[in-house]
Amino acid sequence: MSKLSPRLLAASLMLAYASMAPAQAAIDADAAKALFKDNDCTKCHAVDKTKKGPSLKKMAASQKTDGQEKVIKNITTGPKIQFEDGTVEKHKIIDTKDPKELKNLADWILSQ
Repeated sequence: MSKLSPRLLAASLMLAYASMAPAQAAIDADAAKALFKDNDCTKCHAVDKTKKGPSLKKMAASQKTDGQEKVIKNITTGPKIQFEDGTVEKHKIIDTKDPKELKNLADWILSQ
């Protein structure tokens, strides 16, 4: 039993440490807001008001599953989107290809 105890203790400590680590990196809100503003996203989106496009709160509420992936796809591929007034246009493509910046922006949008 004494040979097993140090292993058990080590495994328990590793498990405890792993459970304390955050699931995702913290959002850099300032960087996300700057990227959002620099790419004129504010032209169509606001945090809590519907403009030409949906509010960030509405988008976050509708993106319960695979939200980050869906947001990144929309901002990097420029799909055609239909607005509430019925008009259709191509979504603007964000001016970065950096995966960390894209994930940070998507996470920030989904945190609103």
